[in-house]
Amino acid sequence: MSLRLLIGVVIVVVAAVFAGRRLLFLYGLISSGKAAPGRTDNVGGRIWAELSEVIGQRKLLKKTVPGIAHALTFWGFIILLATIIEAFGSLFSATFAIPLIGHDSWLGFLEDLFCVLILISLVVFAVLRIKNAPDRRQRDSRFYGSHTGAAWLVLLGIALVIVTLVMYRAAQANLGHFPYGDAAFASHAVASWIRGLGTTANKAIEVVFLELNIAVIMGFLVFVTYSKHLHIFTAPLNVIFSRRPKGLGALGTTPNMDPEQLSEEDVFGAGQIEHLTWKQNLDLATCTECGRCQEQCPAWNTGKPLSPKLLIMNLRDHLFKSAPSLIGPGATKSTSVPLVPDVIVPDVLWSCTTCGACVEACPVDIEHVDTIVDMRRYKVLMDSDFPTEANLMLRNVENQGDPWGLGQSKRLDWTKSLDFEVPVISGEIPEDIEYLFWVGCAGALDERASKTTQSIARLLHSAGVKFGVLGPRESCTGDPARRLGNEYLYQMQATTNIETLNAAKVKKIIASCPHCLNSLANEYPSLGGNYEVIHHSQMLEKLVSGKKLLPVSPVNATVTYHDPCYLGRHNSIYDEPRSVLQSVPGVKAVEMHKHRSKGFCCGAGGARMWLEENIGKRINMERTDQALVTGADMVSTACPYCMIMLDDGVKTRQSEGTAGEDMKVLDVAQILERSLSD
Repeated sequence: MSLRLLIGVVIVVVAAVFAGRRLLFLYGLISSGKAAPGRTDNVGGRIWAELSEVIGQRKLLKKTVPGIAHALTFWGFIILLATIIEAFGSLFSATFAIPLIGHDSWLGFLEDLFCVLILISLVVFAVLRIKNAPDRRQRDSRFYGSHTGAAWLVLLGIALVIVTLVMYRAAQANLGHFPYGDAAFASHAVASWIRGLGTTANKAIEVVFLELNIAVIMGFLVFVTYSKHLHIFTAPLNVIFSRRPKGLGALGTTPNMDPEQLSEEDVFGAGQIEHLTWKQNLDLATCTECGRCQEQCPAWNTGKPLSPKLLIMNLRDHLFKSAPSLIGPGATKSTSVPLVPDVIVPDVLWSCTTCGACVEACPVDIEHVDTIVDMRRYKVLMDSDFPTEANLMLRNVENQGDPWGLGQSKRLDWTKSLDFEVPVISGEIPEDIEYLFWVGCAGALDERASKTTQSIARLLHSAGVKFGVLGPRESCTGDPARRLGNEYLYQMQATTNIETLNAAKVKKIIASCPHCLNSLANEYPSLGGNYEVIHHSQMLEKLVSGKKLLPVSPVNATVTYHDPCYLGRHNSIYDEPRSVLQSVPGVKAVEMHKHRSKGFCCGAGGARMWLEENIGKRINMERTDQALVTGADMVSTACPYCMIMLDDGVKTRQSEGTAGEDMKVLDVAQILERSLSD
């Protein structure tokens, strides 16, 4: 056995042992989590996600420059797997070739091309790291709180892989046994630079840099298993096992809350690290610390302590610290450290609006919102520890069926000013009524939102749509209770509503509130409520495109549309509201900087509507300011809670003199109705 073969084999074996032991440890730690049902259905969707998000780098390419650089590096290393095989093979034979591929010139060209592209990408990464360094930009840097030192080590490691590869290939070219011709342009270019060193020097360069290349690759393998770059192994798994609804859809779990089937040992939510599922553990291990979630988070961007990235990092660090209690000899399978407040401080937990911007932005499909809500569930249901101001909302929902506590008797007040009668369904839905109009709590009880409800009703009536309402039989869907963490109250509300809807034999529902839409369409099915649910903007778009509604009167205004989180990110409804606005003559649409899937929350979601906001800038004011920058005369939306929050924001700015007195906040339905009625 030659010395170079011996050295190479020793390097590979030692590194493989260290990496293998670490991977076995990681498997045990991740799989120590609780069961995570529903992670293997929709096989076609999962395969497509793997192809588009991992191979195609779809989410990363949303940030063009770093996305392209990352994609080139990723694709480059797929190509350069051939050079790794060739490097190991050359330890045994100088003429080694990959079976079935051989030494075709196209392969040599691709290998060298991606060597160059990867080096260029590394320069791009370095510039971005320096430009966005936390020391320079503080909280404005998406790398704030990340382990930047490890990131620089990775860049150095990748650079060394490329440099050592090209160097030994160049020496081989000078020694006459490089298998690729001029197509391997980079190797031949470097060969011309070192040719003058002579044969002896080139022989030494070949051996030394070949061994160094193998050592760097194997050392990098070990380093990856101990660093945030573990995502090289875990990201494909996290993507394929992620939930694949349309948009973000329902929360990940619906625990059994039937009192007759519960015991004192049952735990609701996540109070200790062992309460997380294996998929949540995989989320923690997969985090790349890229900060894309932090960059989009409305709480973080308004000076609050919540960073989705730091939350995941803190949980990950605690998971690894807790490993002796979870796996291995002497493991008790339990810890005594409460996640809140010991790992996650309360202000972090309760700052979340559940808008889903973090999940949407994450290139490796981490499900931050599910984990946050699981921790909230534990605090509410197990510890009875949550913001005191939420008590009133929860009592109102439980006792009166709405967050305001106004009662069911007020549910039809919005109909009093209409010049036609709205059918109220008291038994089964009549055959001549096609749709149930689910008005929602805000739509029925809030003065501003009820104006939108009236507009929707008039538009449906004008278009000849046969619809009815439940009136006093309608009750809160339970969404605010669920997002706050009171799963028991949510399921109580949901069960009552499902019984009502099923008894009425309801099949089709129009919902004006995206939160109601999300509950009815995505969350009620797991409890036995299966309905065809559409949002009012979808219905209006259908009526306009079908010529059932003809907007003819100009509404001369510059309008900027705010994407409700639970309509956009949670249900992927972006085009229909915009289509309705575009159908109105005279409307000039302008987009805010943050729109569609990158839209900025109004601040009401996650039950934040009912909580005090005392830290940092108010989220609704930040969104209002983003709207004002567009120069629009009118802010439009398609959610009653967004309407309330943005209307408050505009009125505040008007009182300060920074917004025009004529600026209004209107639902898309109200703007459409103006074009029909003037």
